Amino acid sequence: MEQTTVLRQVKLVSGEEIDIVITKGIIAGITAAGEGKGDAVWDGRGTYVSSGWIDMHVHAFPEFDPYGDDIDEIGVKQGVTTIVDAGSCGADRIADLAASGRAAKTNLLAFMNISRIGLQRVDELSRLEWIDRGKAIEAAQTYPELIVGLKARISRSVVKESGLEPLRLARGLSDDTGLPLMVHIGSAPPDIRDVIPLLEKGDIITHYLNGKSNNLFDADGRPLKVLTDAVRRGVHLDVGHGTASFSFRVAEDAKRHGIHPDTISTDIYRGNRLNGPVYSLANVLSKFLSLGYSLEETISRVTVRAAQWLGRPELGRIQVGDAANLSLFTVCGESAQLVDSEGVHRTAEQVITTKGVVIHGEFIVF
Repeated sequence: MEQTTVLRQVKLVSGEEIDIVITKGIIAGITAAGEGKGDAVWDGRGTYVSSGWIDMHVHAFPEFDPYGDDIDEIGVKQGVTTIVDAGSCGADRIADLAASGRAAKTNLLAFMNISRIGLQRVDELSRLEWIDRGKAIEAAQTYPELIVGLKARISRSVVKESGLEPLRLARGLSDDTGLPLMVHIGSAPPDIRDVIPLLEKGDIITHYLNGKSNNLFDADGRPLKVLTDAVRRGVHLDVGHGTASFSFRVAEDAKRHGIHPDTISTDIYRGNRLNGPVYSLANVLSKFLSLGYSLEETISRVTVRAAQWLGRPELGRIQVGDAANLSLFTVCGESAQLVDSEGVHRTAEQVITTKGVVIHGEFIVF
């Protein structure tokens, strides 16, 4: 984008139509629709624009099977300009993840797994000696621009006989490094009522809408006290859809009781991208439209709110003088079948489809 390019008559989620003028990858002007001047004009009529989408929970280290995928396949090729790898790598391989990020078009950030082996195995917290405090602190100091937090998967298949001890060690690592925790919740033990009280303001619960028996809502769909207490003290709620961690039923209960997501994310990797039920961030966002969230509420969870948590406000705004970091998409009024992680279908009346991104001075249109 060495020349000046105008995105003509693109629409903000508020409904306002504008032109965005981009010169050498920088937003040079935001004008009323039809008034932008430039060397090249892209006709954006019928297309929405937002700051670049941020997916707060992905797995972008393809060397680890099954939980891995290529950065750009789940990034710019899906209309997402920033992805946050959620604990694929621990201290042993975080350097390799950093190198992959430097070679990609998509912005890459990461939660480092508290287990030094990361997802080399899926029971990475079953042996406490794999939680190496010294290595974790060294890695956090070496890659401060990449690592935004620490990841601990606290569910039965991961911790096995270790119980809550990995989470207690994670809490200590958080104190040592100043990095918040993202905690994966799933099947017991440990019991969810013992897990959540260990989380503090700024920490993240991911998979909070899962439909497993050890979830955050009672049999009548009411939020457990540990959840409402966590929300009050500033714990952040992330969707983390994944293969087994999003239930329409639980999401409907949560919405009815005013327990809304702070961020919407996919927990995407190659398998659930190609075979579902995730497919893409756009697909997951369409599910929230079907739940009755407005377009503005939905898109804010992958732009402004995600950028705020990351402490990178520039990623969540469209502003003259900033690097152009944009996602382009349409909202089609057509019926479509959407499926959750439990195989339950809902008929959506609106579907979000990505059309392109602007990132690092490149305009990529699908």
